[in-house]
Amino acid sequence: MHAGHSENSETGMDVKQAETGDLHRQFNTLREALAGEIVGQAGLIDRLLIALLADGHLLVEGPPGLAKTSAVRALASRLDADFARMQFTPDLLPADLTGTDVWRPQESRFEFQPGPVFHEIVLADEINRAPAKVQSALLEAMGERQVTVGRRTYPLPSLFLVMATQNPIEQEGTFPLPQAQLDRFIMHVRIGYPQVEAETEILRLARTRARDALVPSPKTQEKLSQAQVFAARRAVLDLHVAPALERYLVEVVLASREPAKYDAALARRIAWGASPRGTIALERCARARAWLEGRDFVTPDDVRNVAHDVLRHRVLPSYEAIADGWDGGRIVDELLRLVPLP
Repeated sequence: MHAGHSENSETGMDVKQAETGDLHRQFNTLREALAGEIVGQAGLIDRLLIALLADGHLLVEGPPGLAKTSAVRALASRLDADFARMQFTPDLLPADLTGTDVWRPQESRFEFQPGPVFHEIVLADEINRAPAKVQSALLEAMGERQVTVGRRTYPLPSLFLVMATQNPIEQEGTFPLPQAQLDRFIMHVRIGYPQVEAETEILRLARTRARDALVPSPKTQEKLSQAQVFAARRAVLDLHVAPALERYLVEVVLASREPAKYDAALARRIAWGASPRGTIALERCARARAWLEGRDFVTPDDVRNVAHDVLRHRVLPSYEAIADGWDGGRIVDELLRLVPLP
């Protein structure tokens, strides 16, 4: 009886390992395909996949022309998911995002017409150009996975990922995101211009695409199903995190709230530290990064690799720090330097 139970357990473990290995191969294929299409932005691709695996939303900041829109569009095209792009402008209304009730005179009733937020993958382009009412509508969608219109609440799709973009160059006609909205993004990623080799490859790729567009040919590509995405998320949550490492990532977040325990000068530079949502996001993203790297356990390098993108928008610098040229990223540098590794 005991031996039979052991044999069944081993068989179950073998099946689970085989399924996990298959998921790894599929996500590696997805990452390679995206890297071939979005040249020079390997970091953005990894962060997109981490956000997908960690069931979070992504805020990407960078100058125009760096393939931010192309990256999320390419990801959506390789998933069995609907995609919607919303261009945020100062005259946008919440109903343009969520949808609205439409009167049907023939039937003497209102019918809800869902807006673009009801897609699985949503691109909120230049999100800081939308006024507060629109931002609050998106806040409910991101935080509660639902939309309220009138007296009714409508659930959003099970697979729901928002990638929002910000342009750091232009500030006229923009509305800075409130901290409550920023906190709903699992990561805030900053991207820059590609290197010479990457830009040369971008030039070649653009030339090839322009040539192919003159003679279009049907293309079929295998898509990752939503069931596979959910299975990968479960595998991510099954990864082993040592108690010492768990304590380390908690202490990194706690150090942002009580920096005086580590450094008095740093304490004067932090106005507000990260919330428990930051702790959860740090662990989730570290898990996702470890899984993408093919490991079944999380290392301190995984935590440190994602710490800046997870915490830079959650740790608020003081006026003194801002005057000295400090931002959230530099504060995270100090936190990682001061908190001892496990």
